[in-house]
Amino acid sequence: MRTYRRLRQIFLVCTLVLLSFTFSPLSSTGLRSAPGVVRAEAFVSTETRQGRLAVFDDVWETIRARYYDASFNGLDWEAERERFRPTAAEAKSPAEFYSVLRRMLGSLRDAHTRVYSPEEKFDWRHPRVVTTGIYVREVAGLPAVAAVERGSEAERRGLRAGDIITSIGDEPALELFARRVRDAVGASTAQSVRARALSALLGGPAGTSVKVGWRASDGKERTAVLRREWRDRTARLVLEKSRGDLFVVRFDAFTQTVARDFLRSLGNRLRGARGLVLDLRNNGGGDSEAMTDVASVFLSPRTGLGRFMDRTGRVVVEPRTRRSMLMTAESIAPFEGSLVILTSERTSSAAEIFAASLKEAGRAVIIGTKTCGCVLAIWRKHQLPDGGELDVSELDYRTGGGLRLEGVGVEPQETITLDLADLRAGRDRAIERALERLKAEAGQ
Repeated sequence: MRTYRRLRQIFLVCTLVLLSFTFSPLSSTGLRSAPGVVRAEAFVSTETRQGRLAVFDDVWETIRARYYDASFNGLDWEAERERFRPTAAEAKSPAEFYSVLRRMLGSLRDAHTRVYSPEEKFDWRHPRVVTTGIYVREVAGLPAVAAVERGSEAERRGLRAGDIITSIGDEPALELFARRVRDAVGASTAQSVRARALSALLGGPAGTSVKVGWRASDGKERTAVLRREWRDRTARLVLEKSRGDLFVVRFDAFTQTVARDFLRSLGNRLRGARGLVLDLRNNGGGDSEAMTDVASVFLSPRTGLGRFMDRTGRVVVEPRTRRSMLMTAESIAPFEGSLVILTSERTSSAAEIFAASLKEAGRAVIIGTKTCGCVLAIWRKHQLPDGGELDVSELDYRTGGGLRLEGVGVEPQETITLDLADLRAGRDRAIERALERLKAEAGQ
């Protein structure tokens, strides 16, 4: 039970900028209190030089004391303080000050270590995002529309999946994309750099507008002014029945609600299913408890899901599958059918641990593209003196087989990439291939 209580404090969350439609990565929703959140009374203002230095020193010292890698990924952390502190002190606004903090943290090249101003706190369990209604992915080196939100202004103006974004404002989209990639901070891998740059391509404050140019499938160039608006992106379970007794299951984060709904679905809608496709291509992680609950459906009880270690190399937590859910004590019914997991560069954190564990156990086939490679653990959130918050990667992760996923990712057994023709035709070759494999195993 002590191990379970400690496990409750681990949050394996990669920024949800990798999950949703294109939006600004800053959110005004407050992070709810949770086990392991370190709270402090706000008493300084970053409008003043003294306040900026107090917050800067708190961020720097917290990283120095708690970061999972005592060598800071080869970075001279003392030198970073001398480099950024004068600039932070002279920042002209709180927004500029937090930009300086992000540049300093970005030097660590770690997607999990992040800072939020008091206005930007982000609740990953109930996220709100700013979106233009367009979901952008990189296809053959181009920023392509992968999906358009139904009922959005973008849909009404004629944007469709497979269209190529050619300009944003008065700047060519490819030039802006290249600049965002070049200036990216806080990313663990090349694939996460590019995915995050695309996610922020149309970003900006809610209530503002952006002029977007695109080339449609007919080759014609079009433009529209799209308004950025808040949208809820709370993770939910989506079940889609294929022919016969095969199902596609899709969810974008591991939460207790998703885990509970999935386990309960095994006793009703998924009852009798012979094969499942778990679509984790937009799953940015979640908490380790929910991930363990879902993994327990497919693996024998007490199967190790890897280990988390602190900066001294001490193993802090070794999550293992179980017979009942931790939070509700509901029994976990095993699923004995065939399983395929779909991944992409947006599959990150707890979703990578899940995919890697089932791959190592020989329980699932992985189809798609390599995952983010963003796998570190946040043990305790830290509140800053001005009310902002700091996420610090305090634990590293190794799979049960001893593989380190941070900066590497999970390789699929079968690679299937996005294709413009497929997008325009509404075809999903990864799901088609997954269902083919399941049908072959089921003898259909």
